[in-house]
Amino acid sequence: MKAVIDTNVLLVANGQHDEVSTDCVTECVKRLQAIQQKGIVVIDDEFRILREYQNKTSLNPPKGVGDVFLKWLLRNAGSVQVEQIILTETAENCFAEFPDPVLEPVFDAPDRKFAAVAHAHPEKPPIWQAADCKWLDWWPLLRAKGVEVDFLCPTDACAFYVKKFPNKSVPQLPS
Repeated sequence: MKAVIDTNVLLVANGQHDEVSTDCVTECVKRLQAIQQKGIVVIDDEFRILREYQNKTSLNPPKGVGDVFLKWLLRNAGSVQVEQIILTETAENCFAEFPDPVLEPVFDAPDRKFAAVAHAHPEKPPIWQAADCKWLDWWPLLRAKGVEVDFLCPTDACAFYVKKFPNKSVPQLPS
């Protein structure tokens, strides 16, 4: 198991997202614990992903599973369980490794690093996504470039999509 992990997975596992289902929290907790046991986390070489995790979680003392995961990740950053991918930042939050230059301008700037890391990795590991519904619009174009999005909480993501974009149909989920 190898993955690029969006920050919202840690936040959901911490209980920092009040509107998600208990099933979503359980799934995020299960995935983070599983990857610590027998997986590989893929991050960028400049620690942009780690800094975002640190800005949105609590390390001292860790309060939730996402916090504990981050502490584990920081301790293991030099081990075989963490792979670092070189990104070339061409402008703030813009990367030469981003999979689709047409998609990049409409993609949330802080989320671009996750797609760039997944695309730059030779194995193109999936991006774990919890409840950020905007990824429902982006995954087909990412898939066309070889990057998969693994929606850990598809029901929650779809429900948030309906709330956020009431005049749009909910996109199909990846199969």
